[in-house]
Amino acid sequence: MDFMYVFLAFVLILGLIYAQLMLKYSYGWKKLPTFVPLNTVSGFTKVTVIIPARNEAANLPALLDALRQQTYDPALLEVILIDDFSTDDTAVVFEQYATPNMRRLQLSNYLNAEQRLNSYKKKSIEIAIAEATGHLIVATDADCVMGPKWIETMVLFYELHRPKFIAAPVSFYKEHNFFKAMQSLDFMTMQGITGSASQLRNGTLCNGANLAYERSVFYEVDGFKGIDNIASGDDMLLMYKIFKAYPEGVMYMKSQDAIVRTLPVDTFQAFMHQRIRWSSKADKYEDKRITNVLIWVYIWNVTLLALGIMAIVRPMWWPWLLIALLFKITIELYFLIPVSRFFRKTELLVWFVPGQLFHIPYIVVAGWLGKFGSYQWKGRKVN
Repeated sequence: MDFMYVFLAFVLILGLIYAQLMLKYSYGWKKLPTFVPLNTVSGFTKVTVIIPARNEAANLPALLDALRQQTYDPALLEVILIDDFSTDDTAVVFEQYATPNMRRLQLSNYLNAEQRLNSYKKKSIEIAIAEATGHLIVATDADCVMGPKWIETMVLFYELHRPKFIAAPVSFYKEHNFFKAMQSLDFMTMQGITGSASQLRNGTLCNGANLAYERSVFYEVDGFKGIDNIASGDDMLLMYKIFKAYPEGVMYMKSQDAIVRTLPVDTFQAFMHQRIRWSSKADKYEDKRITNVLIWVYIWNVTLLALGIMAIVRPMWWPWLLIALLFKITIELYFLIPVSRFFRKTELLVWFVPGQLFHIPYIVVAGWLGKFGSYQWKGRKVN
């Protein structure tokens, strides 16, 4: 019984810390203003959209169609797709859909096939930026789609605030089953925290599917130098380098017109590889504000998983497990409901409670394997 009381006290303390954290993020999201453009674009900002791609023939038509429909002046918009040793019809599909302001670079023209890197994506982006003519670099992924005002909204925000780096919203779409809905809810939570952390000035978070930065500032902070040996992190690790140089120059743009949508993965194996890849860079963050939050969240989920295991072994623990889960669900829904309204995905909330049975174990396993395991990405094994 002494162990039980000590453990429950530990759960209570962790729960209060977690509640304080989520309530703070809820406050930050609500205080983050929605960007409403009041002016028109100046007509002077040249933009280069950079798309690293490896075996993306199936996804490129939707992306290139979305880019062709952009309302921003095509004369001020350049699109560079850099092909990372694709073995499918990526090149053929690109040529079929490309417009005069779109061009394709071949990574094999800059690297030989035997040359081994830990981050081909960073090298691809670095090469594309060197070839870019735009003042503002906008990055996305080849499996994404966006609305027609995406670039125009990004430029309006940039011309109003003149930030050095812009993080912008990303969401999933085509969530046709429970597994994909669960992924979307998890991802939407991370996006809400991303915007909130920016508003509260207590962390630098972003997603590489939707961000922008000045071409000049990329070189000013020496690009990916110092982080090029890390497999992922072309987004957040670069963001923090820019943040260190310009603490007030990193902003989050909360705008529905700027949302980029990407697809959830189809299989559990692909999901775990994706989440392990994301968690693998956690201990690489120089921004310890984020690292500390991740540690607390991880310990909280480990504790809940342990409580669940004890409830299976000893039924007397079941009431405490249910109380802890109800507490967690209530706090998270309080944060997530306003975020889901922004992303227009409130219908997915019906899956939130059953998703907890999957969410807690995956957080624990992915966090552990992200630190000590390896994963597959685009057919390559990464340590």
